[in-house]
Amino acid sequence: MQVLFYYLTAMNILAFALFGADKLKARKGFWRISEKGLMLTALCGGSIGALCGMRLFRHKTKHKLFTIGIPLILLVQGLALMYYLFV
Repeated sequence: MQVLFYYLTAMNILAFALFGADKLKARKGFWRISEKGLMLTALCGGSIGALCGMRLFRHKTKHKLFTIGIPLILLVQGLALMYYLFV
């Protein structure tokens, strides 16, 4: 259980940092982080960090893939975690 907590914490920090880094790269005109990479970090447990990064950095907020996909991933992960904890 403790390992799961550390894993999810690390993935959320990573997702948050990637959204911030991609926003900075977009402003500076540098090579960007792929949308697939951003979504993959959310799918691997970083959906809260991704959602917070989207909101705080105002990044990818006009892309339906992200505005619908990230909250949907968060919902599914939340349900899976509840199932894991209580069943």
